[in-house]
Parts: sequence; C-alpha cells; structure tokens
Amino acid sequence: MSLPSISVRSGLGIAPTLLLVPFFTLLLDGCTPQPQVDQDALVELGTYLFFDNRLSGDASISCATCHDPDHAWADGTALSQTYPAADGFRNSKSLLNVSQRSNYYWDGGPAGASVANVTAEMIGGKLFLNLNDRLLTERLKQIPAYVDLFEQSLAEIPSYEGAIRALEAFQNTLTTQGSTPMGETAQRGSAVFESNCASCHSGEGYTDGLPHAMRVPENPDITADPLRHTAFRLYLKDHNVPDHMSLREDPGHLAQTGDERHRAAFITPDLRQVADTAPYMHNGIFDTLDDVVAFYSDGGMDLSLEESSDLIAFLESLSGTIPHIEEPEMPPYEVSQNWAEVSN
Repeated sequence: MSLPSISVRSGLGIAPTLLLVPFFTLLLDGCTPQPQVDQDALVELGTYLFFDNRLSGDASISCATCHDPDHAWADGTALSQTYPAADGFRNSKSLLNVSQRSNYYWDGGPAGASVANVTAEMIGGKLFLNLNDRLLTERLKQIPAYVDLFEQSLAEIPSYEGAIRALEAFQNTLTTQGSTPMGETAQRGSAVFESNCASCHSGEGYTDGLPHAMRVPENPDITADPLRHTAFRLYLKDHNVPDHMSLREDPGHLAQTGDERHRAAFITPDLRQVADTAPYMHNGIFDTLDDVVAFYSDGGMDLSLEESSDLIAFLESLSGTIPHIEEPEMPPYEVSQNWAEVSN
C-alpha cells in the first residue's frame, strides 16, 4: 500500500518530499510499540547485581557489604566500610522501605534525589564502589547469565542504565510488613513518644525528613583511623566545606547547603524497624536504644526509668516482617560459545 501524495506549497522553496519525511518519521515513531518490561526478571537481575562484588572497581565489595540482609539491610557496624582505599565516617542506613523515602543520606544529600540516582552515585562514587560506568557495562557483557536476564527483562543488551533500573527495582521490594503487637508497656510508651518525639518523628515512616542539630557526640574513631580521616577530609573538600583540612566535627547538612544554620544538622531518621538497625545516629555512636533514649532524656526530655523503658518498648513495636532474600550464587564470566561470530 502506497501513501497518498500530499501537495505542500512552501514560500521557502523547500521540496515537498523533504517536508513529508520528518512528518511521517514522527508519525511512525509514535506508533512504534515499546518493549514490555518483565518486572520479575528485572528484580531477579537486580538481586544478582546487588550482591555481586564485580560492581566495585576492584571487585572486592558489593552493595550488600554495607546493606546486609542479616543486619536488616544495614551492616551492624558503627561506621560503614567503603572502597578499600578508605573507610567510611558515617553509619550505613538500612534500605528497608527505601522506596518510601524522600531523603537517602544522613546530611540530606542532593535535593531531589531518587533511589535510581543515589544508586548510580553509590556505584561511581570514589568513596563507595568506585566503578566506571563503561567498565561496569563491559563486565556485564562478559557474563552470559546477565546477558540473558537483560534480554528477558528489558529486551536489550547489558547497559549501565539498565543495571541502575534493575537495582532500583530490587531495592523497591525491600518493604517491611506489619508491626509487632503492642502490649501494655508499649502502649504507655506510645504516649511518651507522642509527648516527646512525634514533632520530628512524624508520618508513616516516623520522620519529618528535615535536618536538626541534636548535639550528638562525635565518634573519635573518625579522626583516629587514618583511612576514615582521609575519607572525611575528601568528602569535605568535594563539597567545598570551609576549613575542610582542620574541621574535626561532621558539618552535616551544611555540606549540602553551605548555610551555617545547618551546621551539625542531620536528617531525622526513619524509625521503622529501628530495633533491628543498631548502632544508632549518623556516626553510630550509640550501641543500643537504651543509649539513645538516655541521650535524649539527659538532653531535656528528663524521662523517668519507667518512661524510658516504656518508650523503648514502643520503639521495638515498630518492627514488622523483613523480606527474606537468599544471596544468590554469582554467575561466572564466560566466553560465548559462538564467540567468533558474536562478541561478548
């Protein structure tokens, strides 16, 4: 079937055929069916990638190094591990319910962040996985199992953008279900919480998503450990923090805004599953919920021993069922069987 001819009169002297080409190109592009995403296969791909050390520059660590399912998707340590040339100076946040957050970093991070762009920053960041996007793509192409999953999930060859989509899809499955039934002690603790904590710990996730300076003690390990100290200085330098070579206190949200009013202010943490995500605070300075409650009580809440105990019982009741995910066996690098005809 031939397309009907259309007479086009142009005072610019442009040939009618040339005007029709972009018109029909746009028409046909709009009718081109988009490949369907196989969401189950995308989550499966993301699960593999999350646990795969090959997503770090020297293939020594993975996303799961700091977000371990055995530690409620945090890492159970005060300060995170990072790329081997340095160690972290902040506590790893749990990824539970990450799809429901609007803030992902202790200091607020860049405005408008999303699970996808935070994931990309974690992969490429020199203090995190430190892997170039092109090298990541080439590694994925050398793993036939990943080639198959990319084709099945996204109908494409392995790509950096596709890897980010898969990791985002996987992380969005890390959602807790329900909560622990409250006994009498927790119910009393709920009243203590409403009177003392709810102004900042509000909403479904028990956070207002805003920065607050709470005068949390500094963690001395940050300056005592050369690798952590180096990472701290580098972070301050990269964020143009004044006096980055002499500062000994974490500037918090100031590193993101440059506003002196935000010095030492950190985003209110989500309290869902808080009983399972010790140590606490941005620098892991408190080992237990008892330590946290004592800090706030001494700082002005002035709770009795019974009120403190009740409050802790309430906080423990905020834990629900954590999704159980087994770490998969990593697929190996392999040469394609038809390597002479088709490159990996």
